Amino acid sequence: MIGKFIKGRVAVFIDAANIFYSQRTLGWRISYEKLKDYFDRECDISAMFVYTATDGTRQEQVKFVSMLKRSGFIVRTKPVKKIRIAHGVYQWKGNFDVELTMDILDGVSSYDTALLMSGDSDFAPVIDRIKARGKWVLVMSVKGHVSKELLDRAKYINLKKLRKEIELTNNKIPPHEAGRGSS
Repeated sequence: MIGKFIKGRVAVFIDAANIFYSQRTLGWRISYEKLKDYFDRECDISAMFVYTATDGTRQEQVKFVSMLKRSGFIVRTKPVKKIRIAHGVYQWKGNFDVELTMDILDGVSSYDTALLMSGDSDFAPVIDRIKARGKWVLVMSVKGHVSKELLDRAKYINLKKLRKEIELTNNKIPPHEAGRGSS
């Protein structure tokens, strides 16, 4: 399906936190292994990056990151931060916008199409920058998790349409663990 919307070599950039919350809306989970197989069938992949904050004390997250690496993803991680927002109230945070942007820009000569799995409007300027260099851009996300700024700049693919290809059917990683805490 996505093969008709790309040209040349494809680099994939996955914002795991955005996808984690998208899965809640979808009502089903994505198998990263099936996702990789799907991309391999549809595209000439130059690289596949996943950005996720981790808590090393959570064994499920350690297993998730190991699976990603075994599957051929380039995994960018950093420890999740616990930020106090009120007395006794904390928010978990692990923002990867800068790292993802640097990888998109640093690798611009190694791909013809950038496939961004995120709906975060913060990526609009980087999309403008790489399109100015003649690159094609696809954004994959879910309605309600993709910004107007990205929809205005790139071809949009709703992950809902890929369910048969990429759905996780064997839940080995609890949904509350995989990809949690990054954005």
